[in-house]
Amino acid sequence: MKLLTIASALLATASAGSLFGGSEVALDTELSVPGDNPLQHCADPKGDILTIKTVDLTPNPPAAGQGLSITAKGDLAQDVEDGAKVHLQVKYGLITIIKQTADLCNTVKEVDLECPIKKGDMTLTKEVELPKQIPPGKYTVLADVLTKDEKKITCLTATVEFSRSGAVNVIKNYKQDI
Repeated sequence: MKLLTIASALLATASAGSLFGGSEVALDTELSVPGDNPLQHCADPKGDILTIKTVDLTPNPPAAGQGLSITAKGDLAQDVEDGAKVHLQVKYGLITIIKQTADLCNTVKEVDLECPIKKGDMTLTKEVELPKQIPPGKYTVLADVLTKDEKKITCLTATVEFSRSGAVNVIKNYKQDI
């Protein structure tokens, strides 16, 4: 579960990274997640069970060693039942440092939800403590969420580059093979 928390922190930091004024790569705005963040859908989210309305961050910009609040609003088209999974992958440069599958129902307990998650509008808030010492380098995070029947709930990706000075650059390249 600690690895999942670290990956969540990286994904959250990726959400905020463009706010640090780092260099960015042009992105496909059709895949951008709405709100104050640079997250990307992995592919066209048209058929996803979760429609993400917004993802916003506080404070803006976040800082290493401090708390970050992530607020996400969305709409579930159907109930999400026990057996749903999160396939999570984090790369440091070209090296995969995390590749795991977690039970979504265990994970959502961290945001005060329980399975089955009922369809309809929802708002989630997650507090993440960003580590003080994040090793410099490029991190790519992919979170693919599926029902027990392997139907796509959502899939998000982001790339964050931490420099030695503590600045963060977000690189949004959704076409990168992970």
